[in-house]
Amino acid sequence: MKHLYLFILTLLFASCISQSIKNPVSETDKTYQIAEYVIATFEDSKRNLWLGTIKKGVAKYDGSKLKYLTTKNGLPSNFISSIIEDTNGNIWFGTNSGLSKYNGKTFINYTEKHGLFDNTIRNILIDSKENLWIGTSNGVCLFDGVTFIPFQVPTPKVNSQINEDTKNWITEIIEDSKGNIWFGRDGYGATKYDGKNFTYFLKKDGLLSNYVQEIEEDEQGNIWFGCRVAEKDNPNPKNRAGKGGITMYTGEEFIHFPKTKGLIDNDVYEIHKDTKDNIWTATTKSGVYKFDGLEFINYNIPISIMSITEDSKGNIWLGGAGGLYRINNKNQINNITQNGPWN
Repeated sequence: MKHLYLFILTLLFASCISQSIKNPVSETDKTYQIAEYVIATFEDSKRNLWLGTIKKGVAKYDGSKLKYLTTKNGLPSNFISSIIEDTNGNIWFGTNSGLSKYNGKTFINYTEKHGLFDNTIRNILIDSKENLWIGTSNGVCLFDGVTFIPFQVPTPKVNSQINEDTKNWITEIIEDSKGNIWFGRDGYGATKYDGKNFTYFLKKDGLLSNYVQEIEEDEQGNIWFGCRVAEKDNPNPKNRAGKGGITMYTGEEFIHFPKTKGLIDNDVYEIHKDTKDNIWTATTKSGVYKFDGLEFINYNIPISIMSITEDSKGNIWLGGAGGLYRINNKNQINNITQNGPWN
């Protein structure tokens, strides 16, 4: 997770810009935050809210109380990078020490000694065929419940400089509405797999950067890419400016949004489509944006966001460097601490 640590160390806090909703958020004693870093958020089928942290394991809020699960309970690590639920109600956790399945009582952990590619899990996908895809810092594998099966994602030729520390990282895995599997890669853009063939999407095609961190599909079938600024890897501080942000791909053309501050020269580590087909984008310097199909609305969240989840009530939960925030249906922003406010 070296790159994640780099991201944390270089976070930039920005104030609200034009088109923003003026909801001042007061600072809260760090002692009572859910965690210093909340990097994964997820609501399960029972409406439990799960919050993955870097040092405190996973926090579960069941509607009445908050409970932390850690290595003392059976997790392989207190660094929780991803959370997902399977059709049997098991909760799967990606950690920096392997993969873990939780049935509500006990944990079953899988590591490299079980055949996992790498113990550092970046993301998990359960597709429409119930295949479990695991993106690691050293490639992709499939898991059938017994065996980890290597899945080779071919590497395209790129003209940009490659970061040797992150070149094998799988930054994102999603399935689109047509059943295609998309992979985000740190330095090699995005790759679409249709079950037989691989198609590459790179900066030369229209992306802002080859360092793709997020991929999301909207209701119209457009694919959204979130990229980081590749030049930030340059050892010379004077040469660390470049393009990064979001790109929408219609299937025919790549669309950028240069008129909205922060969406073409920023790092984007999270994109989320809500049930109203709004696209939420978290930037590291310009807050969080909601795109309703017509305009980008900026929310003044005073931390850099790493995870976005919509719950069954339509609340938007934002986890990041500094704790947990929520935007409710009235566009009110709340810092949610261990003491709430949960309702």
